[in-house]
Amino acid sequence: MLTGVTSFFDRLVQRYLPDAFLFAIILTLVVFLLGIGITGSSPGEMVQYWGDGFWDLLAFAMQMSLIVVTGYILANTPVVKSILAKISRLADSPGKAVVLVTFVTAIACLINYGFGLVVGALLAVHVAKRVPNVDYRLLMASAYGGFLLWHGGLSGSIPLTIATDDHFLVDSIGSIPVTETLFSGLNITIVLILLVSLPLLNLWLLKTNGDLSKNNLDFLETESAEEELAATTANEMTPAERLENSMIISLLIGILGLAFIVYHFIQNGLDLNINIVNFTFLFLGIIFHKTPRRFLNSVTDGVKNAGGIIIQFPFYAGIMGMMVASGLSEQMSMWFVSISSELTFPLFAFLSAGIVNFFVPSGGGQWAVQAPIMIPASLDLGIDTAKTAMAVAWGDAWTNMIQPFWALPLLAIAGLKVKDIMGFCVIILFWSAIPISLALLFI
Repeated sequence: MLTGVTSFFDRLVQRYLPDAFLFAIILTLVVFLLGIGITGSSPGEMVQYWGDGFWDLLAFAMQMSLIVVTGYILANTPVVKSILAKISRLADSPGKAVVLVTFVTAIACLINYGFGLVVGALLAVHVAKRVPNVDYRLLMASAYGGFLLWHGGLSGSIPLTIATDDHFLVDSIGSIPVTETLFSGLNITIVLILLVSLPLLNLWLLKTNGDLSKNNLDFLETESAEEELAATTANEMTPAERLENSMIISLLIGILGLAFIVYHFIQNGLDLNINIVNFTFLFLGIIFHKTPRRFLNSVTDGVKNAGGIIIQFPFYAGIMGMMVASGLSEQMSMWFVSISSELTFPLFAFLSAGIVNFFVPSGGGQWAVQAPIMIPASLDLGIDTAKTAMAVAWGDAWTNMIQPFWALPLLAIAGLKVKDIMGFCVIILFWSAIPISLALLFI
């Protein structure tokens, strides 16, 4: 029966889930129609909301594109290849492979979500090379499954937002320290349960999935820059070519970048925001590639993987624009509040956040939409606002398992399509709902 469940969802997704770009278009049309039917907005107004929001994620799209490109650049340096290869040696069987990738990705995502996504995908590639008979699709689904823990970690946008002194709800709830959110008994319990159970779940998925996917890793093999240079001696280089192949140039700019990284952490502590992660990846890539030419060769190969992010994120921004401006996300949240009691409110906050996240796949953006509804409701019911915030945070993380938005960077590195991993992610979604829901009800 268990094998049948896994096979059913895998076949269902493989047959009916379109490419991630078409998924974004279909979601756009669905929200457009829901806005007209539920909120009473006119077609013209929905078009306006869509167009006004279409470019709101440009900065974020650039950040995520750079996550893919800089991660690829760094991964293709001899130093990082060696490190990832050594870690991958811990896996000498398909079972150990999925457990290792799930666990390492989860830990990395608890540190920082962008860092975790890239590390998980790159480690999975190296593990697949080490264990060629592992199901590559499941291995990448295992890496993406680790991303489920991100909003319970150090880069969780909602708990970090309400911990600041100037957040938009400070007048009603004050500043809530992370000791009451990220380091609460509720959050630690959920994190520990998922940290232990997700690797075991993916191990079970491996055993119940009979079909092995052929590992196609050729796209990650780039031509060696050293081999290119071997044919050209220093005497044959032009002055421009000498600069392009100068280790001194890379070292000087690399030292400058490292100096800022050290300064950043001295001034801000362990602040692993997406910009400093990209900055670190970029300048370590410059140093480890040794010369500007080798670095630029890797950049040329890396940018090929960012196309899906560049073209799809504006569509999700348009969806978010329609959801917020039409009031559709507000009405969804209000309905869950209306059927909640003191006991069930955290659970319904979690479920409503999971649904809203499907259309507004941004933790900070979702909090801006739901917090003005959920926080007053929790105050009226006498429910801890920190618990309410974490319920929304976990709802946001939960449905990422079936929302291609966050999978795009990982899939770009993996060379897979969303339907290749989503059948397994559905199982992860169903399982993770159990410990999260029980914790929200009884802790």
